[in-house]
Amino acid sequence: MESIVIERAKPGDVKKLQGIGRFTFSESFAHLNSEEDMQNYLEQSFAEEKLVQELNNKDSQIYFALSDEKIVGYLKINVRSAQTEKIDIDAFEIERIYVLKEFHGKKVGQMLYQKAIDIAQNMNAAFVWLGVWEHNDRAQSFYKKNGFVVFDKHIFKLGNDIQTDLMMKKMLTGNKNTAKL
Repeated sequence: MESIVIERAKPGDVKKLQGIGRFTFSESFAHLNSEEDMQNYLEQSFAEEKLVQELNNKDSQIYFALSDEKIVGYLKINVRSAQTEKIDIDAFEIERIYVLKEFHGKKVGQMLYQKAIDIAQNMNAAFVWLGVWEHNDRAQSFYKKNGFVVFDKHIFKLGNDIQTDLMMKKMLTGNKNTAKL
């Protein structure tokens, strides 16, 4: 098995983040959406200016999974004002975990997920939440296996297509919402 290293992205890593973000999102969803909607989403969500803001946001953290120094996946987490939904000021959001298809089944996603949980626990977050597309059975299964339950739904706009994400959360026992990111 290949050795995987998890490393925090730095503000200067915008091009690397843009590359892995666009590629993994396309690889995961292009076959299920129109080319126009995908192109619009990729241009908006992975615009260089937007990614620079995300990398410099004190309430977000981004991590790369590396195999032989090649980025094979990434994680984006948010707290406080960076959360995509204002669930709770003390909540902890996993906004993205994406892994190259060739690394599916090699525990890369699980390692990125565990990194997020470790950070959430160190922050004493009461719970972790995320949104997952209602048609992404693989991701739903992954999160259910890791103890997440559906608690709501929200709208996700992919280009001009209005989609529904299931909102899932996992309680973190014993945490008191006191530490900071």
